[in-house]
Amino acid sequence: MAARIPLKQLSRKTVFPNTFFSSRLPSSFAPTRTLATVTPSSSSPGPNGTAIVLLNMGGPSTVPEVQDFLSRLFADADLIPLGRLQKYIGPLIARRRTPKIEKQYSVIGGGSPIRRWSEYQAEETCKVLDKLHPSTAPHKPYVAFRYAAPLTEDTFLKMQKDGVKRAVAFTQYPQYSCSTTGSSLNELWRLAKKHDPEGKIEWSVIDRWPTHKGLVDTVAKHVEASLDSYPKEDREKVVLLFSAHSLPMSVVNRGDSYPAEVAATVYAVMQRLGFKNPYRLVWQSQVGPSPWLGAQTSNTVEHYVKKGQTKLLLIPIAFTSDHIETLHELDLEIIAESKQPGIKRAESLNGDPMFIEALADIAHKHLQSGIKASRQLELRCPMCVSERCREQKQFFSGREGLE
Repeated sequence: MAARIPLKQLSRKTVFPNTFFSSRLPSSFAPTRTLATVTPSSSSPGPNGTAIVLLNMGGPSTVPEVQDFLSRLFADADLIPLGRLQKYIGPLIARRRTPKIEKQYSVIGGGSPIRRWSEYQAEETCKVLDKLHPSTAPHKPYVAFRYAAPLTEDTFLKMQKDGVKRAVAFTQYPQYSCSTTGSSLNELWRLAKKHDPEGKIEWSVIDRWPTHKGLVDTVAKHVEASLDSYPKEDREKVVLLFSAHSLPMSVVNRGDSYPAEVAATVYAVMQRLGFKNPYRLVWQSQVGPSPWLGAQTSNTVEHYVKKGQTKLLLIPIAFTSDHIETLHELDLEIIAESKQPGIKRAESLNGDPMFIEALADIAHKHLQSGIKASRQLELRCPMCVSERCREQKQFFSGREGLE
């Protein structure tokens, strides 16, 4: 498996376990930068400039931010539907889970690295994009998180202060779900109505990219690097477990496209690898007693080990950088606790130059196309009854939408 750098290069103060952190952290990346704004690309956006806004869930950068992060997360019915009592149950769950989650963030270095990776990815993507598509340059990087700083509203207000007139909302969830990208777009639509009722910012959306060649090639490269760490005679016997964040079955049964799009990514990666290894798609990070999409990653590993299959490679397939789901859940709760040297994890996308080129290519093709959003974004889930979802889709697509 590709070598992993010490976590201290990304953490604020705690030295992370040397054996568990993935990375392609470029030497030019300053690990001490901590606060919200991203260093802009070489020039400020002029009349023809374009803001590239990376959308993601986010994570607490420090342990004291954990409770606020969880409170926002469990308040979001798009992500975790708790029914009519959500505003009461959500805060209760957040308070109860805070001590446990604080300990987990302490173990991985005192906070999530997702903000630093996202800021780095945004900045580097814009540098490449300035060369690929000069007609919309300069491209200015922004990061908008749903549940942690920099929050979407803070980013929106900063964009207005910077005089942004043209913006691309670029989801960092490669596979679309109403719970993730949909939630971020709902929030962005709400803020546009609140802060920009005259529509001075012109928006378009990159809402999914599950089989983009650059994404597929980068994941496949990391899988191949990890397989090289096994003895040559064992490599084709290693079971590949592609692990994605799960969804509540209530969301799946509504007709959400996420499971199909994740499966499409997995199949494309396996095609690129020549189907040399057996593989499965598994699901992680379930919360609460309600049914979630399975099989669970942890249960899958446990049962394979019981059956004598101890050469397993876990591959994060729906995350664009390391965060608690990779650094703690996969690396510590599953891999370390298994005590099996043949169970490993492929490197996350993080700052891999190939992945940065992929992000820039996706944005370049989007800007070239001139479209506001994909036709898929217009189509609501078959069982969707949300008026907010309908209006959001109309706002970003510029069309009435498909029922």
